[in-house]
Amino acid sequence: MHPNDGRVVSNFIVQALTNQDITVFGDGIQTRSFCYVDDLIEGFVRMMNGPDDFIGPVNMGNPDEFTILELAQKIMEITGSKSKIIFKPLPQDDPMQRRPDISLAKEKLKWQPAVKLDQGLKKTIEYFDKLL
Repeated sequence: MHPNDGRVVSNFIVQALTNQDITVFGDGIQTRSFCYVDDLIEGFVRMMNGPDDFIGPVNMGNPDEFTILELAQKIMEITGSKSKIIFKPLPQDDPMQRRPDISLAKEKLKWQPAVKLDQGLKKTIEYFDKLL
């Protein structure tokens, strides 16, 4: 991940590590699902090595949902940041929920994510801390 890729996880981590305000759009109750890269790679490998009669498409991701505000708070806690959370208007096209249906991946590939959010965040924060 690039520090300035514009994604919520990298934005919040960079802001927290540099003690900048953490920008939450709307009231932060919109939900997202976060899947650690190791889990996605495992899913891709299972798809490539999967049954010949199953060609997809298949959703991969993490069905566990967290609010954007929860994500910001977890990142601040893990980093020990002195950042403050600030709220800005919610963009018109920002969905209120994102949650993949991974039932097909479970059934056909025997796959589901194993890395919990806190564990993935700790690894990602270590990565960005070294990068910065």
